[in-house]
Amino acid sequence: MRPTFLCLFAMLAATPALAQSRQSQSHAPAAKPAAHPAPAAPKAIGKFEDWTAATHQEGGATVCYAFTRAASSTPPLPGRGDVVLTVTQRPGGARDAVAISAGFAYAPNAEVSLQVEGPALPFYTSQRSAFARDGHAVVGAFEKGRQAVAKSPGPRNVTVVDTFNLRGFSTAFAAINKACPGKG
Repeated sequence: MRPTFLCLFAMLAATPALAQSRQSQSHAPAAKPAAHPAPAAPKAIGKFEDWTAATHQEGGATVCYAFTRAASSTPPLPGRGDVVLTVTQRPGGARDAVAISAGFAYAPNAEVSLQVEGPALPFYTSQRSAFARDGHAVVGAFEKGRQAVAKSPGPRNVTVVDTFNLRGFSTAFAAINKACPGKG
């Protein structure tokens, strides 16, 4: 009976301190609003088989992109984040920007190769992403291919292989080009 009494006493003794802490929090001044408004949420254009097309605002301009997640990745890496292949169009700006979000940090100066039923296409890396050296060539290959296979140097000198399905790419790509037309 005595341990129960001590436990109850400890809880009752802590209650005023807890109440005072909550009261002081409720009278705290409101946080100042951010100097810049929060970015607008992405807006879906549509789902096209394995690809999704969407837009978002960046510096007051609409940016259009299509993406797909890896259908398979080997070997499994504990704690690895999402593996995403993206093609981005900026109206009046960069076209056919192709990137892979690896889900892990690349070693400095690492190279990634992406193969789409033909010769390997080179990508350079920066932190957790790889970028196509020639986005136009990659997009052309995507439009003709069925799948893309990326080979990356992974953690501990292991080669990581990520496979992306290209079903629906051409339709998703057409949708982002319509939403973000290039310069005439």
